[in-house]
Amino acid sequence: MTSVSRAKVASSFTIIKGALIGETYVAFQEWDLSRSKQENLERFRAGNPIAAKSTTWLRDVAKVLSRRFEPSVRDKPLVQLAKSGCSLEEWKPLLLWHMTRDEFLVRDFLLNWLFPAYENGIVRTRLDDVVPFVAGIVGRGAQIEHPWSTTTIRRVSAGLLKISADFGLLRGGAVKEFTTFPLPERSFIYLLHALREETRNPRLIMGSEDWRMFLMRPSDVEAEVLRLHQFHRLHYQVAGSIVQLSLPCVDPLGYAERMVA
Repeated sequence: MTSVSRAKVASSFTIIKGALIGETYVAFQEWDLSRSKQENLERFRAGNPIAAKSTTWLRDVAKVLSRRFEPSVRDKPLVQLAKSGCSLEEWKPLLLWHMTRDEFLVRDFLLNWLFPAYENGIVRTRLDDVVPFVAGIVGRGAQIEHPWSTTTIRRVSAGLLKISADFGLLRGGAVKEFTTFPLPERSFIYLLHALREETRNPRLIMGSEDWRMFLMRPSDVEAEVLRLHQFHRLHYQVAGSIVQLSLPCVDPLGYAERMVA
């Protein structure tokens, strides 16, 4: 049975709970791909591998994992990398990309607020800068179960800023600043594989809006691809309107296995 996509559903709950980077990494290290998601979540709650200090927090983390990921299908490479000991430095950007497949608010914020602010030369931002954007999510195609209160909007806005900081895009306390975000080489190549799986058109891969989540312009992407071509990590050629991009592996899972071989 095909599951109903929730990619347009805006969940205030998951944003307020946060990025949960360490918790997700530990959960996926313990994940048994031969079992169902429900069985794994039951094992997670019973075993408490994240050493949660309360049953409420453990339950909430399990709920967020269930909402964000499909570990046996779409997000299998992410699980395999965690189980194989991929470094957090390389794994975190991939976690961000995978969670935004089904986390409307994070994706919308990074693509349509954070990156444009970065492009416009904004150096610092604070909660009140983000609130109007979050308040207008329904107008950008989001589905919410019920209207959000002013308090919820502010908590979600704060959550989005904190998630951005947790992934290294921002830093600071009440006033946050943009950082120089270095996307690790192998993480970049993994994302090329992932985007190729969505579209076979090299031009669309290079110009994908997904790169905005990592504060990268199309020119930045092309410059990195050219650098990797020079070092024989991939093959890239442009001849007029023809663009050729050859990657090391057939799909993201194959490259994930190569990363930890």
